[in-house]
Amino acid sequence: MKTSSFLLGCVLLFAGFAQAAEKPLIRIGARVFTEQTLLAEITAQYLRTKGYDAKVTGGLGSNLARSAQESGQLDMVWEYTGVSLVSYNHVTEKLDSQQSLARVTELDAKKGLTWLSPSKFSNTYALALPEKIAAKYPQIQTISDLDRALRDEAKDNPLVALDTEFANRSDGLAGMVKLYDMDLTRRNIRQMDAGLVYTALRNGQVFAGLVYTTDGRLSAFKLKLLEDDKHYFPDYTAAPVVRQEYLDAHPQLAAQLKPLADLFDDETMRQLNARVDVDHQSPSSVAADFLRQHPLN
Repeated sequence: MKTSSFLLGCVLLFAGFAQAAEKPLIRIGARVFTEQTLLAEITAQYLRTKGYDAKVTGGLGSNLARSAQESGQLDMVWEYTGVSLVSYNHVTEKLDSQQSLARVTELDAKKGLTWLSPSKFSNTYALALPEKIAAKYPQIQTISDLDRALRDEAKDNPLVALDTEFANRSDGLAGMVKLYDMDLTRRNIRQMDAGLVYTALRNGQVFAGLVYTTDGRLSAFKLKLLEDDKHYFPDYTAAPVVRQEYLDAHPQLAAQLKPLADLFDDETMRQLNARVDVDHQSPSSVAADFLRQHPLN
């Protein structure tokens, strides 16, 4: 009897090892901001329920994440159309969301990377006003309106906060100033960490600031987004991008990720980001709660 129990235990143990060994490893990369961490964590937790051994590598810079994926060190990254279009493929022409997705799909395919079904959100840039400034200057609805105000009504307090990366990129501040013919110089620009821009806006230390359209602090700090009336900022629709070699080995992944991508829209991402950045919850707990609230077959 003891021998039978021992043999049964061995069979179950080896079966468990075999099952674990059969789990396909998927290496997911995340860049160094909250939204990327959340997307990677939600995806990893979801794919584990589908039988994958999902590993997340976070805190990556954009170029490092892309080079790691192209060299086969990462299998999947949540990427943004605008980042691939401008930063990786150096396309400068203005394209709408559908054109952007089609172009990066074509260009990245040549690098062995496949864009899967996109989400419903675009985390693009925007300029925003603090609550008190928006109340004082209700006529400012667009970036063009902001430029007029900076030249006229608001001459005494024209500080605009920009994150350092945007301020120093040719497709960032320089391009925006040229298109809108804006009166922005070192005199009235303050460069700072992206997170400090929101703090400066909340505290009323600046007249306007550069923000991201799915950031959870927009609602929490009651910031007013301005319309990009000349359509300067690229589309930044997010989608899972997977190495074609990995997809060839695991073709079911595309269908498995589509219902997950469909869950993400602008408001959903703002709420998720706010739970981490404003409510100080951990990304792993936010991810687990989100998947509990949105069970996927």
